[in-house]
Amino acid sequence: MTTDKIGYSATDIQTIFNRIAPIYDQFNNWLSFGQHRIWKQMTVNWTEPKAGYSGLDICCGSGDLSQLLARRVGKTGTVIGLDFSQELLAIADKRAKQNYPSLPLKWVEGDALNLPFEENTFDCVTMGYGLRNVTDIPRCLQEIHRVLKPKAKMAILDFHRPSQPWQQAFQEWYLDNLVVPLAQYYGLKDEYAYIMPSLERFPIGTEQVTLGQKVGFNPVIHYPIAGGMMGVLVGTKTVSSEQSI
Repeated sequence: MTTDKIGYSATDIQTIFNRIAPIYDQFNNWLSFGQHRIWKQMTVNWTEPKAGYSGLDICCGSGDLSQLLARRVGKTGTVIGLDFSQELLAIADKRAKQNYPSLPLKWVEGDALNLPFEENTFDCVTMGYGLRNVTDIPRCLQEIHRVLKPKAKMAILDFHRPSQPWQQAFQEWYLDNLVVPLAQYYGLKDEYAYIMPSLERFPIGTEQVTLGQKVGFNPVIHYPIAGGMMGVLVGTKTVSSEQSI
């Protein structure tokens, strides 16, 4: 079974997200002071979605990015939200049917390292707080590149380790004194304590850019946001010489 550098298997991570599913949306809202909505909208905008596009939201969670993307592609487009947590997908489906029944949304349980789609399928791909949790980041980026159409864009939102010492200190204080205690109150301390070790092994922005370039994205840019505590990796699928003929 594949594990990441800190010993978590894919099954371990899947279990974590199944357990936090009931309070996932509340936590995101409280702990970001509502700012996560802005960051997610920025992420969608960077993929440059248009009416009629086919979009994919990987590690879709409760469906925030999927919904934003679906609004942009409209009724003539389609968006698939993919996640390996059945509980989160159930919440995403319920929310969409209750609040946005007309959006072109579909939900698929699947693996970000083995996407169940053909090559050159999607016009845009988003991912929110998922890349940090996969057990093989290069493989995940390779899969995103594979399913994107030539010249199409991806945008990946996640935590980021700031470069300045004071920012790093604040981030650690924020996680230790706000995130984990609040999770402990809901009996989920161990699940949310996972964030810091996952962040410590997560490539910084420049490293993410290099990984994106290696699988064929060009250009690739990493945008630090939220004072460097978050970041968005944006890449365009390169057109090969064979495809451009």
